[in-house]
Amino acid sequence: MASATASNLPTPSNITPQSPSTSARAQFPPINIGTRRSALAQIQARSVEKALKDAYPHRTYNICAVLAQGDKDKVTPLQQLSQGENAKSLWTGELETMLEKGELDIIVHCLKDMPTQLPDNLILGSILEREDPRDALVISPRLPKNTTITTLPPNATIGTSSIRRAAQLRRLYSTLQFADLRGNVGTRLGKLDAEDSPFAAIILAAAGLKRLGMEDRISQYLSSDNGGMLHAVGQGALAIEIRKNDDAMKEMLNKIRCERTSRACSSERALLRALEGGCSVPIGVETTWRGGNGVATGTETAQDYDKNRKAVEDSQIKLDDQELVLKAIVVSVDGKDSVEHVSVQKVRSVEEAETMGRDVAKTLLEKGADKILEKINIEKQWAAKKKLEEISVAS
Repeated sequence: MASATASNLPTPSNITPQSPSTSARAQFPPINIGTRRSALAQIQARSVEKALKDAYPHRTYNICAVLAQGDKDKVTPLQQLSQGENAKSLWTGELETMLEKGELDIIVHCLKDMPTQLPDNLILGSILEREDPRDALVISPRLPKNTTITTLPPNATIGTSSIRRAAQLRRLYSTLQFADLRGNVGTRLGKLDAEDSPFAAIILAAAGLKRLGMEDRISQYLSSDNGGMLHAVGQGALAIEIRKNDDAMKEMLNKIRCERTSRACSSERALLRALEGGCSVPIGVETTWRGGNGVATGTETAQDYDKNRKAVEDSQIKLDDQELVLKAIVVSVDGKDSVEHVSVQKVRSVEEAETMGRDVAKTLLEKGADKILEKINIEKQWAAKKKLEEISVAS
């Protein structure tokens, strides 16, 4: 099995532009790109670096990898690690501090890891074209290659650190068992493939596997129509965080942003913000675009991607004339209670997309999502209190 670790990736280096003169380069200081230290994070940062270099070849770029708080603790389950104020900076805190100090010019994030509320002096400067946002089932090499979520052995154990994934699957597949699994993609695959592994399968983001060149490990793409799984808010999209007053960087990023992805993800994030949910709350979404020739966004079915794995655009219908389809679900942790809603409408700007997201959140709350979320919040508080008591007794 190919393994992806930070150690076997090329070390990021400053790349000297070929065309401009030395004096021209001196006029523009390097752009410092902040990212987490994992192999996947650095691959994502390099994809942003390439997009910027294609748009601005006269500039130079440095990739600065930082160990995030969420990467330091590989043992504590995410639902416990992301309690209180710590949840807001689990993956972004150290990088944001460097950005505020001017040590970084931009930060590259997985959008799904970004809090919906950013520090007052920082903003989301750009969202790039989305990779496949679906979740992916990766099965043990000891199982038949054609195994799917519905044909897993009875009482099979799935490894995942996501409450959202486990809750949605509990709702539909009552015999499945779940165990916490953390670490980077290579670590998780290694634990799945080990001879004494307790896992029959694990669930990962399809986008991460594709970016790492591990698409062959995907046994099944999971979506609302295939396995009944809605993905996380912002999953598959890369976002760039900048200082609010950095007008020059805002202008640069406008050249590499994706309007289609920005509208879809903005509706998802507005929904999440209105529900006050985070990575430890079982909220699933799915956004697609519907035009005169049917759905053509690359967010749901495999045939919506071209040979280079880029989302297929409907060239006959302008984006403003297409309809955004937003599906959302809130599920209790045990999967027994759930509320769903689907909305379809034209959104001609990010602002209209955000309004759509808020409206869907309001409908979900009216249908009973507030009771599910309130119960989850109480359970999280009790779990955190119990954990503190256990630590106190142990010490």
